[in-house]
Amino acid sequence: MSGGRKSGAPNLRRAGNRAASQRGSTPTRRGGQRPGGRAGERTGADRRNRHLGGEKVIGRQSVKELLLAGRRPVREVLLASDLEPARILEEIIDLADEAGVKIHETPRKKIETLTETASHQGVLALTAPLPTYSLEDALAHRDVPTGNRAPPLLLLDGVDDPGNLGSLLRTAECAGVRVVVLARHRSARITPIVTKRAAGATEHLFFVPVSGIPSALAELAERGVWSIGLDAAAKDSIWELNLADAPAALVLGSEGRGLSRLTRKRCDLLVRIPTEGRLGVLNVTVAGAAALFEFARRRMER
Repeated sequence: MSGGRKSGAPNLRRAGNRAASQRGSTPTRRGGQRPGGRAGERTGADRRNRHLGGEKVIGRQSVKELLLAGRRPVREVLLASDLEPARILEEIIDLADEAGVKIHETPRKKIETLTETASHQGVLALTAPLPTYSLEDALAHRDVPTGNRAPPLLLLDGVDDPGNLGSLLRTAECAGVRVVVLARHRSARITPIVTKRAAGATEHLFFVPVSGIPSALAELAERGVWSIGLDAAAKDSIWELNLADAPAALVLGSEGRGLSRLTRKRCDLLVRIPTEGRLGVLNVTVAGAAALFEFARRRMER
């Protein structure tokens, strides 16, 4: 269905829509600032790397954050025609109106076909791919609060499960991470499932796709950034880690293999998260969350 609404479908749109003259404005993120400048700006972004994905954003919170951030052009928003009214849906509609984004009602099955998942919550946004950055440009976007260390970079060495990747991105953003480095050929792309699990975090992170994590670690070392690899077999505990005020990067390995041999060799330090149970091994999303918030705790204490 194009533009209009089905007869008898729930009317999610508020009365008094924005006038056509108001369309075309771009919503800003919270605080009135956009991460990386105005939507469409090329400064710092490597527009040649379109392979990261992210063109299909699903989930109500994810689509809301996409529209709030105003970081990349949104072509249209699809809403399942059987949705019940909800406040967040009204917010999505208002934000789309303000940005001049077309809204279409469509059968739920069509959204499932487009996204290859049933967990879309009846909402799909079709948008430009996520912008990608060089490591040098991404480092310039790190927020460094006065008197505190910069938040760590997050390097993902072969996390190929979309659900795990999305959860890690959500946790990383909540823990203050701004820059995420991904291997081009050993990492999950930003699929609809990733955007759903990330709950909007993809819109506030700076992604750096690299040919290999070991080469990225070598470049970080040249820039004075310490790399800390999380390894269940490491001798040292993360609770004992002391980096003073040195800039740092946290490196997480894949779900099954962990850190690759060369990545492990290139890390400045290897640490583990102490466990007391019989299993002794944490899921990468849980281990990553524990490590990221340990870094956050240390920053907040300074």
